[in-house]
Amino acid sequence: MEKATILLAGAVLVPALVLAAVLSLPVLAPSAAPGRDLSQEEFAARYAVPLVPPDGPVAVYHLGHSLTGRDMPAILAGFGGHDWNSQLGWGASLNAHRRGEVAGMAEENASPAFRPVAEAISSGDYPVVVLTEMVALEDAIRWHDAPGALAFWAAEIRKARPDARIYLYETWHSLNDTSNDPGDWLGRIDRDLAALWEGKLLRPAMGQDGVGTIYVIPGGQVMAAVVRAAGAGELPGIRGVEDLLSDDIHFNDTGAWLMALAHYAVIYGRSPVGLPAEVACADGSRFAIDPVAARRMQEITWDVVTAYPPSGVAQRRGE
Repeated sequence: MEKATILLAGAVLVPALVLAAVLSLPVLAPSAAPGRDLSQEEFAARYAVPLVPPDGPVAVYHLGHSLTGRDMPAILAGFGGHDWNSQLGWGASLNAHRRGEVAGMAEENASPAFRPVAEAISSGDYPVVVLTEMVALEDAIRWHDAPGALAFWAAEIRKARPDARIYLYETWHSLNDTSNDPGDWLGRIDRDLAALWEGKLLRPAMGQDGVGTIYVIPGGQVMAAVVRAAGAGELPGIRGVEDLLSDDIHFNDTGAWLMALAHYAVIYGRSPVGLPAEVACADGSRFAIDPVAARRMQEITWDVVTAYPPSGVAQRRGE
């Protein structure tokens, strides 16, 4: 697959090029036919048979925002040895990407990795597409038609490439979001998985015609499990969530590395144990994780992924 066609020709020119590329694209029309919510039983049945892991590197397209970012896909590509492209925005919902109304479009996509989503999806170049919904998820569902937008993108992807594997990246809410169970950040991540991510987003979307099965990268679950391990003193140099985030919600370098582990484990269906603890960011700068903490986080990531059937990864049995 070819690399992104928009290259850094100069710090002033790139945002204009990105904006011009976006403005030249038509607003995409709905393509997923109305359906019904899958029952819990139907939903579970979709994941009864795990995916066969890919034989080698697979090109990945990321559609999202700052919880995708530039560094996490770059670290992931270093792990997998694959090409990648993305379209990002400031807190962008999937519906904003669909409507072509993405705040921060020029700023967030001033990168060689940028490829406009309509062009990327219609090309059929990507065996794997990762979709990221906005935070807070409750707002995305209530105000931004999150199930309809997820169904739309899945149907568009399958029209261009029927064998594509589509993933929804499960994220987390802000530490400062006190609208629901204030102070219970970890508990909300636990509860939101079945109630919101599955019940209000995936099951309605997957009930629509042309959508098929959407798999899940359980990033929020991995984040929560690692935070709990840090609190238990299992991770040298990592005390808790404050050492994974740079503010109330955005990951720091360690958090980006952790989310790259989660993506790798799901997309490649392989344990991340043994992946490098020293990695390169999108700008070429490097950082390292304490090797003892790194291995434990890799083990935790694999434990989470192999305990969650919607990841599409073969599950642990008899444990």
